[in-house]
Amino acid sequence: MSFIVQRRFTAPFAILAVAGLALAGCSSDTGSGSGSSAGPGPGDAGDADGVVTIYGTIQDTEADLLNKSWAAWEKESGIDIQYEGSKEFEAQIGTRAQGGTAPDLAIFPQPGLLGDLASRDLVQPAPEGVASNVSEFWGEDWAGYASTGDTLYGAPLMASVKGFVWYSPAQFKEWGVEVPTTYQELLDLTKTIQGKTKTAPWCVGFGSDAATGWPGTDWVEDLVLREAGPDVYDQWVAHEIPFNDPAIKSAFDSVGEILLNPDYVNAGFGDVKSINTTPFGDPARALGDGSCALHHQASFYDGFIQDPANGNATVGPDADIWAFITPSVEAGGSAVTGGGEIVAAFSNDTDTVKVQEYLSSPEWANSRVALGGVISANKGLDPASASSPILQEAIKVLQDPATTFRFDGSDLMPGVVGAGSFWTGMVDWINGKSTDEVLDNIEATWPSE
Repeated sequence: MSFIVQRRFTAPFAILAVAGLALAGCSSDTGSGSGSSAGPGPGDAGDADGVVTIYGTIQDTEADLLNKSWAAWEKESGIDIQYEGSKEFEAQIGTRAQGGTAPDLAIFPQPGLLGDLASRDLVQPAPEGVASNVSEFWGEDWAGYASTGDTLYGAPLMASVKGFVWYSPAQFKEWGVEVPTTYQELLDLTKTIQGKTKTAPWCVGFGSDAATGWPGTDWVEDLVLREAGPDVYDQWVAHEIPFNDPAIKSAFDSVGEILLNPDYVNAGFGDVKSINTTPFGDPARALGDGSCALHHQASFYDGFIQDPANGNATVGPDADIWAFITPSVEAGGSAVTGGGEIVAAFSNDTDTVKVQEYLSSPEWANSRVALGGVISANKGLDPASASSPILQEAIKVLQDPATTFRFDGSDLMPGVVGAGSFWTGMVDWINGKSTDEVLDNIEATWPSE
């Protein structure tokens, strides 16, 4: 799922087919669009009164940084941006949109939720200036996640790169091992470390209160993309192939070579079943104290590793802990999964358009990323703006034209699956239920067309 610092919950929503989505109104000769209104859609909405409201899931310290990121622009533009963060965003945004109390802009952490509202004509198509920015500064994959049919409805905001494997460079040097370039080499590396240390190399935590199980979905998504490729990944997410398709079973089997092997997990915490009871943040401490050699988690995890409560380890190529992307089946593969947000509008007055355009620009991306803790896939972002080496590395991955990016699959699936049976299925699997039974159970929960 979409991630900046904490896991966010989703409500049921329609799936968004990600393959073949086209950008609307993004030709190279499109003007900046400043002050322009959105194209045909739900109709004129909102008045340019100098105030633009934004609603989203971002809260607490992150919300403070969000407000700081646009403070200078507010003074220059004379527009007052009023942000509201809520834990009930997914449940409330549809109700507010239908009830006439929608914000001017909303920050959607799930493309599927935006796609659901767009399919019901509750969201404004993106104005020309936003479409122009998306065309220039964002890849086609990202444009697709902000589109429904052939219409662009918003622009990406922040992002995360998933599938990092965290390790100690000093330990690798001590053991005489190197960063793997294929998934088989990762399995070989695991076996080598286990042989040298006589302890489980991997530490894994699926625990996340009501969302327990989500870290396991990230493992599976990584392997579906790396083994079966982006086309099959898209078909899986859109339910063009069933959840119990052989390609998905193969991904589970590959993940199981690590997660279901009692010789390989769970360093510092217990046996295989302890994965479900270990909070997802706790392996950061095991990495820092050296009791765990390998851990799979997204780019945001450096904040957990460097947290004083977890030992205050440093992150960097020559520091205490560093990371590499989970390798593909074949050497040289460049497919990654990740998450992010999409900014879409319910109003199309000139003030709202100006704010939406600014949030889709490199100027805003550099302003926010420089404040720390997050990244963006905006091509105009300077990687040096990022607050840590791993975030700089993640930006380079996102900006690399050779990278094949796919949004977190569970965020694109109906909520009853992506934030329901997929999570609980991972827990059941770790507890010993067979792969076939788990996949059949998840498939049975997919909403009928």
